[in-house]
Order: sequence, then structure tokens, then C-alpha cells
Amino acid sequence: MVTTKIALTSEEHARIHAAVADVERRTSAAFALAIVPVSDRYLLHPVVWGAIIGLAATGIAALLYPGLTIAQGFLVDAIVFAALTLVLDWLPLRLLIVPKRVKHNHARQLAHREFAAHVIAAQHRNSVLFFVSLGERYIEILADREIHARVEAGTWDRLVAEFVAAVKAGHLTEGFVTAAENCGALLETHYPRGSASSQSSAGSASGKLNDSP
Repeated sequence: MVTTKIALTSEEHARIHAAVADVERRTSAAFALAIVPVSDRYLLHPVVWGAIIGLAATGIAALLYPGLTIAQGFLVDAIVFAALTLVLDWLPLRLLIVPKRVKHNHARQLAHREFAAHVIAAQHRNSVLFFVSLGERYIEILADREIHARVEAGTWDRLVAEFVAAVKAGHLTEGFVTAAENCGALLETHYPRGSASSQSSAGSASGKLNDSP
């Protein structure tokens, strides 16, 4: 299963879907790839920053112009607040003013919600979710603890690192395809097609695209 909410060409969509479909044919475990442009809209942040800077601008204006009336001060505040709120509502700027910790927390929460939905859709089969939130530059691989117990330590971190390297090199689609193929090979080793599978609680590995374009 592929959940994608970003603009990709039809050829890129086809390549990613084909890679995931191949994984599903080769293993009894359930594998999903979720790609989102952003994990939250962060609508409150432009308002907060607009209010803070508007008040600061009013204070500076009052210091520079002692004769400034209360009405004029309110006008300065209102103009700065309205202008900044509109400007910072542009998503790229909005993401810049949100603290990295907040962005990654939102991305992680969405990843776990996606994994829970995937588990339900997979009808309690062993599940792996490769989650990517581009706006927050966040990656996480979530899997059942049984799968984690079978996979060699550091394997998920290596897959995340390989994907990050591909994105930094400008090969986003190739990174997704390679990640799907690598996850498929791993799952096929432990859960070949036709084998029994079960469901348990989840574990995860995560990474950040801090230096990607």
C-alpha cells in the first residue's frame, strides 16, 4: 500500500506503486509507504509571531516617537500584525518559524496514527510502515515488535540513512523505490509468502532530512 499526498509524475507514482506491489507479492507481512508533504498546518504560529512582533514594533515606535498616541500605537500594531500574519501564512515561511522539536513531534504523531490505521487495514498481519514527512524533513520506520526482534540491530537505521542519502543527492523517487525494495528483501527473509503471521505492539526507527534540499 502506498499513501502519497505529494505531487509526483505519473511515471514516479507507477514506479513507487510497482516497488511496493512487488514487496506485497514476496512476503506475508504487510508493507506500506506513506508520503506526506507536511504533518500539520501549524496555523497558530503565524498569528503568535505576528502578535509578538506587532507589539514589539509598537513599543519601538513609542520609544522613537514619544508623541505617539494610543490610537496610533494600536494602528502600528494592527498593520504589522496583519502584514506578518499574511506573509508567514505562506507554508515555506510557516515551517521556518515552527521549532524543529515541535515539527518532529507532529510528524512522529502522524506516523504512529498512520501505522495504527495500517495495522487495522492489514487485518492484524505483521506490519511495517515507511513514513516520510517532507515538510518536517522527518522519516520513521515503524514495525511490530516481533519483526524488530527478528531484524538485526541497526538495520532500520541503515535503511533510513540510505534514504536520506538518496534525497540529499536529489533522487527522491529512487530513494522510495530502493527503500521499498530493501524492506521487501528483509521481510521476505523472515516472512516469506504463505507463512503465518501475527500482530504485536510496535517499535520504530527514525531519521531527519536536516540537510536535504
